[in-house]
Amino acid sequence: MAAHPEPGSAGATMSCKSTKVAPSVDFDHSCSDSVEYLTLNFGPFETVHRWRRLPPCDEFVGARRSKHTVVAYRDAIYVFGGDNGKNMLNDLLRFDVKDCSWCRAFTTGTPPAPRYHHSAVVYGSSMFVFGGYTGDIYSNSNLKNKNDLFEYKFATGQWTEWKVDGSLPVARSAHGATVYSDKLWIFAGYDGNARLNDMWTISLQDREHACWEEIDQSGEIPPSCCNFPVAVCRDKMFVFSGQSGAKITNNLFQFEFNGHMWTRIPTEHLLRGSPPPPQRRYGHTMVAFDRHLYVFGGAADNTLPNELHCYDVDSQTWEVIQPSLDIGFSMSLHSQMPSGRLFHAAAVIQDAMYIFGGTVDNNVRSGEMYRFQFSCYPKCTLHEDYGKLWENRQFCDVEFILGEREERVLGHIAIVTARCQWLRKKILQARDRQRQVKIDEGAAGGHRDMFAGNKPSGTQPLLEVSIREAEAQPFEVLMQFLYTDKIQYPRRGHVQDVLLIMDVYKLALSFKLSRLEQLCVQYIEASVDLQNVLSVCENANKLQLDQLKEHCLNFVVKESHFNQVIMTKEFEHLSTPLIVEIVRRKQQPPPRVYSDQPVDIGTSLVQDMKAYLEGGGLEFCDIILLLDGHPRPAHKAILAARSSYFEAMFRSFMPEDGQVNISIGEMVPSKQAFESMLRYIYYGDVNMPPEDSLYLFAAPYYYGFSNNRLQAYCKQNLEMNVTVENVLQILEAADKTQALDMKKHCLHIIVHQFIKVSKLPNLRSLSQLLLLDIIESLATHISDKQCAEMGSDI
Repeated sequence: MAAHPEPGSAGATMSCKSTKVAPSVDFDHSCSDSVEYLTLNFGPFETVHRWRRLPPCDEFVGARRSKHTVVAYRDAIYVFGGDNGKNMLNDLLRFDVKDCSWCRAFTTGTPPAPRYHHSAVVYGSSMFVFGGYTGDIYSNSNLKNKNDLFEYKFATGQWTEWKVDGSLPVARSAHGATVYSDKLWIFAGYDGNARLNDMWTISLQDREHACWEEIDQSGEIPPSCCNFPVAVCRDKMFVFSGQSGAKITNNLFQFEFNGHMWTRIPTEHLLRGSPPPPQRRYGHTMVAFDRHLYVFGGAADNTLPNELHCYDVDSQTWEVIQPSLDIGFSMSLHSQMPSGRLFHAAAVIQDAMYIFGGTVDNNVRSGEMYRFQFSCYPKCTLHEDYGKLWENRQFCDVEFILGEREERVLGHIAIVTARCQWLRKKILQARDRQRQVKIDEGAAGGHRDMFAGNKPSGTQPLLEVSIREAEAQPFEVLMQFLYTDKIQYPRRGHVQDVLLIMDVYKLALSFKLSRLEQLCVQYIEASVDLQNVLSVCENANKLQLDQLKEHCLNFVVKESHFNQVIMTKEFEHLSTPLIVEIVRRKQQPPPRVYSDQPVDIGTSLVQDMKAYLEGGGLEFCDIILLLDGHPRPAHKAILAARSSYFEAMFRSFMPEDGQVNISIGEMVPSKQAFESMLRYIYYGDVNMPPEDSLYLFAAPYYYGFSNNRLQAYCKQNLEMNVTVENVLQILEAADKTQALDMKKHCLHIIVHQFIKVSKLPNLRSLSQLLLLDIIESLATHISDKQCAEMGSDI
């Protein structure tokens, strides 16, 4: 169990050498370049990705409800409207997140009529409520959609209706709403007869001159829909799923506010076996925090799931967040997680999401409040860093000679041999030939340097590797995959681009790159359409790509496709055997074959670089890192890709003997901490013992990593994980790094848990000075009364 001291206890001040960072490095700075000290603030802290059930809303304060709205203002959540299963509501509830207490919010003026499926947003110091469905649901009378706009001022509690001249959006409910650039934006919804997909906006700056304006949208506009959430992230609005009748999908769309352009975010880059998007649903919530979108709940094909899905806007990938369990918390994990629900509402305050209410099993309304603690670590830049190494072609040490035209493509032996066993064998064969030539030359010349091959690789010519079966363009796409684990998708559906990816697929099969195979197949299958299917089919037949050919044939003989395809001119020019095959398949479709065999998705960049560091790349090491005189072989290209410090050194100050002394400023890290840093450099790993975090806290600044992700993890690791079991190791690390307040914090734990600490074997291996520090702390802690009691026992 982590030791959590009292709130307000001293921060841990860590001395670190002031180091200027290369201008190209983009840090999320927690301190300036000239900072001399870095500070940790101890306890109490919230475990990231942990759900907590907060006090529910008592019935005497407000009814349980669904189809309501919540907004966040300062340190409070405001709940408005909804229905309790019998009646529509228009009360306003307030939940104080610091006190975890409920009350009715103070209001004056005339509030909006009772309603549900309305929208609510915060702008400035006001809440704005638009539209919704109103009337008496109990007697089924006066039910209608609204297009009115109300303002609630938090400071005074005053409700005011905005009377707006000019055209108005059609009355609606179950729509999406957000604020951007001082304007309220309304999208889609249900008008009582049909679902909508129009968009309207109104300025919230000047009530007297405000007017509604319909937006002329362009691009891939989402289908008409209702009961969906919207969220703004990276200056774009996102819409996910919702009720769209027969068109309901789990598509994610983004809207550019500046150009009013919609884009459907593709999922073809998501490998089978990697987390897919959430299944289609409605009545769910979606909030934005940092670079992520979080989707929770909703009705998904007659189920009420309660997984929390997270979408990374930068990497365009989905994942399911695994909830954390704080061991020190008395209640079980499952009792802390919200059950599946729909028509709940969510809002974000600081670094946490709050979810309230909703309809749970058996159509029961909920009055529960839940809190989810986000993590806000800077993103992992591993793939981008290796991608820049490929784009810049710095420190290249291999040249591939391709095809009959002998086109040349540069690369890095370390990356290529880590990712592809087929190319690794080719490189080893080429290196053996090169060595044999040098031996022959040495034998002929007699006086030549027999050990030239052991010099730093920067002084050697490029290793030439001939690959006759590959052409330059598809090979470059394959190389991009080796460095980044993905390929830049060309224009979707364009014939020439699809044919290029088919050539890449052919190479992936030859080179036994299962992961790339899957990416190519998914892209091609998603890109096949009525215009290109015959060209793709013919090319698949020529390249003997049976899986893709089968997909094309099945596409052609579909009832909705067949007549359109055979009426095209391309069908007339198709080879006779293919025409026969299509006609026969239409007349007698082959039986479907289902395979239970799992799809081999291959190994990822992270998995390959992990294996490479752990020994798989030993024979390709070209630099020696010295830690306290102890050598550690490594790879220049990898170090340069991940660290501007090494990149500048290898570019301008490459040591003659190929050896580099390792330190972090004036401090030499422990061997264990150094290995933790290498794991971070090679494959982005941030898991380490807390004592390693003390050594590596300043590493992102000294070594010029792309951001301070490592430091953020070190900080959280130290704040959360100082325990009785590891306190002696952390005490030693704090003493060595001169982290004075961390040392004081460790001594505080040792004194208060001394009976347990005294039984630890590491106590006997502490230095004499640290043992004296512990004795001094114990003496200070023991009171005069305890001393007198001890004296009487003697």
